[in-house]
Amino acid sequence: MGKLDGKVAIITGAAQGMGETHARRFINEGAKVVLTDVNDDRGKQLVADLGDNALFLHHDVTEPADWRHVRQEAERAYGAVTVLVNNAGILGPISSTAEFDEDEYLKVCAVNQHSQFYGMKTVIPSMQKAGGGAIVNISSTAGMVSIVGAPNLAYVGSKFASRGMTKHVAVQYGPDNIRVNSVHPGYIKTPMMEAATDEDGGGIAGQVPLRRMSDPEEVSNLVLFLACDDSSYISGMEHVIDGGLTAQ
Repeated sequence: MGKLDGKVAIITGAAQGMGETHARRFINEGAKVVLTDVNDDRGKQLVADLGDNALFLHHDVTEPADWRHVRQEAERAYGAVTVLVNNAGILGPISSTAEFDEDEYLKVCAVNQHSQFYGMKTVIPSMQKAGGGAIVNISSTAGMVSIVGAPNLAYVGSKFASRGMTKHVAVQYGPDNIRVNSVHPGYIKTPMMEAATDEDGGGIAGQVPLRRMSDPEEVSNLVLFLACDDSSYISGMEHVIDGGLTAQ
């Protein structure tokens, strides 16, 4: 018996990276998962591997109309949505605030912040019909502190906004049995990050008290916990997974 048996989940940015890891874990735990992304080729390949409990949809998370289409297709395929993982996000260019391009600022905020608003707004009515649900908003340690190395003002601002929106919606929809939490990963072992460090304590890993980056599966364990009924009395909270980085 899986921890997500009977759950219907939408995971954004799920064609690759952390979103793919979350999707695979959710499928293994019994969920029916709608994976969304703009990378159609990779998304279609992934659901072919995951089987009948996975559906891929092209999805620009900055477009409210796309969100409405995703919810409708999820309900048509599997029933009312009970889990939303707002995972899609971008870094944007490395830039000082004084030199940061206005259009780039708006693009980062649209993907990292506005999309989470659109997602919650669109999916909450489905969760209300189901009698409750769980929303997990992926933020960052840059949503807890203005971490050294953050690429730009918009990235930090949007990740802080995710944290605040999470708390507001958790309070507002708690009476509907809808739980909302944010996850704040530190340095995750992706190909891009691995190129900048080594596991002997050098580079980025040397900044972390545990002297290593997180495996993607470790973050998925936390996202799974917040999505399933094991966390039935946890809502409105930020959950930091950074190896002690922000404790310093």
